[in-house]
Amino acid sequence: MDLQGFLMEDVLPPREETLILSERFGGPFKVAGVSEEENAALRAACRRRSENGVAFDRERYLKKLAAAAVREPDLKDAALQQSWGVLGEEALLSKMLTAGEFAKLLAAVERVCGFGAPDGRKNALKKVSAGETAS
Repeated sequence: MDLQGFLMEDVLPPREETLILSERFGGPFKVAGVSEEENAALRAACRRRSENGVAFDRERYLKKLAAAAVREPDLKDAALQQSWGVLGEEALLSKMLTAGEFAKLLAAVERVCGFGAPDGRKNALKKVSAGETAS
């Protein structure tokens, strides 16, 4: 087996997608896939101990994943956050997007991260966000 195609310098970067979430904004959003290393850190940040064991905050995870995947606009930009009166990337997305726009963004994030199943199943992201293995 030739390992050349698996060497880091020979592997393509994560998939990117540019999308118009709404005519409200002066330009498109650009999203890119996140590595499993970054995704694991996002999942870990969304777990907390509860009296029933470990609880997973799926809503928080989805916001964190969306924020991590957005490349443009720069959600870390202080002037952008200040213009919306928030601190933090997740808070910015929550404030600036409507529920429908956020759903469109999540659909694009699912595609670029490779959560979409080839046979049309739509619950791959649900499984990953719940800490299960996507199959």
